[in-house]
Amino acid sequence: MASPHTFRLLILLSLLVPLPPSTANFSELTIALRTEKTTRLHFYFQDRPGGKNPTAVKIIGEGKSIGFGTTFMIDDALTEKLDRSSKIVGRAQGMYSIVTQNDMAFLMVVTFAFTEGKYNGSGISMLGRNHVMDDVREMPIVGGSGLFRLARGYALAHTLWFDPITGRDGSRKLSKGGHQ
Repeated sequence: MASPHTFRLLILLSLLVPLPPSTANFSELTIALRTEKTTRLHFYFQDRPGGKNPTAVKIIGEGKSIGFGTTFMIDDALTEKLDRSSKIVGRAQGMYSIVTQNDMAFLMVVTFAFTEGKYNGSGISMLGRNHVMDDVREMPIVGGSGLFRLARGYALAHTLWFDPITGRDGSRKLSKGGHQ
């Protein structure tokens, strides 16, 4: 039975929020100014590609082999703590594909959908390259919904534990951040 991949995720986001319109005359050009607010989120990404209840399922690729082009669809828990039985604060939903022929890097297409607290119903979208053998990886935040509408920023991923023999068992720590 495969162990879960766990990521610690800190999110830095940028959201452009329009200020209330001024009471200027209609004959004047009104320019809407925008302010930025930084939001830092920290959670763990619990990826289980095997076992009894996998949260990552191979949708493209031949047999049990994993290589260039292999693609997984995911619906992973986002937790407050490393322990996968800790409180779930959302879901990481999307897919990742192996995009290198001689190395191990994924193209990550993931939405982080929050289900708890003040971010309940809001989401963040990430699209980028994840070179899994690097200690810390940075991936772009390309948008969001709800409280994260117009988000921009970056995600930092850090692997806590990885089994190089299977390439599938691991524990990773993810962090994301940006302006809001």
